[in-house]
Amino acid sequence: MLKPTTMARYRDYVHNDLVPAFGSLGLDDLRHRHISAFVTSQLSASRGRTTLYRCLATLSSALGDAVRQRRLAHNPASPPALRRPPAPERRIWTADEAVRFLQHCHQTDPDMADPFEFLIGTGLRKGEALGLHWDDVHLTERVLYVRCTLSAIDNNQLVITPPKTRSSKSWVAISPRVAAVLRHRARSSARTHSNPGAPFRGLVFCRPDGRPLRPSTVLDRLRHLSEEAGVPRVTVHDLRHLAATLTITAGVPLTVVSKTLRHSILSTTANVYSHLTQQAAREAVDTIEHTLTRIERKADRQARLKRLRSPRDHIQRLREVLNRLCSPAPSGFCTTASQSRTRPATTLRPPALQEREKPPSHK
Repeated sequence: MLKPTTMARYRDYVHNDLVPAFGSLGLDDLRHRHISAFVTSQLSASRGRTTLYRCLATLSSALGDAVRQRRLAHNPASPPALRRPPAPERRIWTADEAVRFLQHCHQTDPDMADPFEFLIGTGLRKGEALGLHWDDVHLTERVLYVRCTLSAIDNNQLVITPPKTRSSKSWVAISPRVAAVLRHRARSSARTHSNPGAPFRGLVFCRPDGRPLRPSTVLDRLRHLSEEAGVPRVTVHDLRHLAATLTITAGVPLTVVSKTLRHSILSTTANVYSHLTQQAAREAVDTIEHTLTRIERKADRQARLKRLRSPRDHIQRLREVLNRLCSPAPSGFCTTASQSRTRPATTLRPPALQEREKPPSHK
């Protein structure tokens, strides 16, 4: 079932664009060249590419239903005559800029500081925050439940609708800072006076008379306060991106960030914040390199130590040699030496000198 805001957007595309352009053609007569000519004329009239792409997507969806119902043989809007425009580069606040903005809000407009603190601290969508009821806030457990969202049809009629996706209808943890904001809102809500039978009774963020805050009012106040605080101009949805940026850059795993933002699939988080995950990917491969290099160096150092003789080995060998020289030779090691030690000691005397006869003297 389509949300009222989606139905209103489709209605505007059909009545304001598609019927004037193709209403004179029969369903079987519509060709791809007609759609291409429509795109060319709209771009020449400086029509926004994003708006034009959404208009063509509405047409392609309707023609696809005709094909499934066998009223058309093929979809003339496929392949699309206009490629999906790239997402505009967003300017997200830094942590310092966010703090400067919030400090300025608390000083100049405390009532609007609470919703901005809440949006940054939880990462909720604008409609989810504006449609939050007190029955879904549990301060003691520090958790809240997202069950509905506040939307404005044609920027005029306010309606309460289900969240964007099935996964969006879930719980969100509350930090102590956000809990303090909600307690402040609870004290302020006690002073508000609203009709008990009002359809928007029990909203957390509302006007002093109990009426809901309009999304356009929140955007206007954000732009005005940003200019006063001297921070770049952003949208309300950019505060959700700010919350994701702060968590990813702080090293929170992407799966946890995806759960906090309540994305349907993890790839949505990875695609939206690819500029942040690129740095994380570089850090991941650097970690692999550092780990392998550290192990290789350790192995090389151990191999080099094995090739070199340790000084302790030299000392041990020297001790063995000295002990061998200083210790007596074992028995039976040398037979001659052993016999010489057992024979009684004798004194060697020189042979007796024989007296020579003196030759006769001749006198």
